[in-house]
Amino acid sequence: MTFTNPETGVSLRKFKLEDKQGLIELANNPNIAKNLRDGFPHPYTEEDADNFIQSSIESEPTTRFCIEKNGVYVGNVGLHPDSDIYRKNAEIGYFIGEPFWGQGIASQAVKMMVEYGFKELKLHRIQAGVFDYNVASRKVLENAGFEYEGTAKEAIFKHGKFYDELKFGILNPYEK
Repeated sequence: MTFTNPETGVSLRKFKLEDKQGLIELANNPNIAKNLRDGFPHPYTEEDADNFIQSSIESEPTTRFCIEKNGVYVGNVGLHPDSDIYRKNAEIGYFIGEPFWGQGIASQAVKMMVEYGFKELKLHRIQAGVFDYNVASRKVLENAGFEYEGTAKEAIFKHGKFYDELKFGILNPYEK
């Protein structure tokens, strides 16, 4: 399963075992880890990569994809479906390796993932939470059509400090 935007060269595809080294190289970066939840380990080990890739491969339906730009592995994007009364919602998460920042890849990948979530997974709403200091991620979401919905004051505790979390969301336009 691969989705490609021929105009930008950005593709989303299922993970393969061969992605391990590329994942480790991109993920084992403190500038990546500081913008992600603590469940994203740092340092990022071979075992971390093996576990992530294996669980991504086994996940049905597929909710996590490798991001490529012109065939080069550049990051990850995933949807984390909610449950119970929130079962038609999912949270989106993503990262782009630092060498590829500022090229619009994340915005394109998020747009593609949102379309997949709405059309294939039949989600009604996709949301994201962003650390208040992560201006680039806010721009990614805004460029992908997400709307700012509010701020959860001091909701994040990372590296011994509290941070505000900015909440973004988008509703399924294909349902109307």
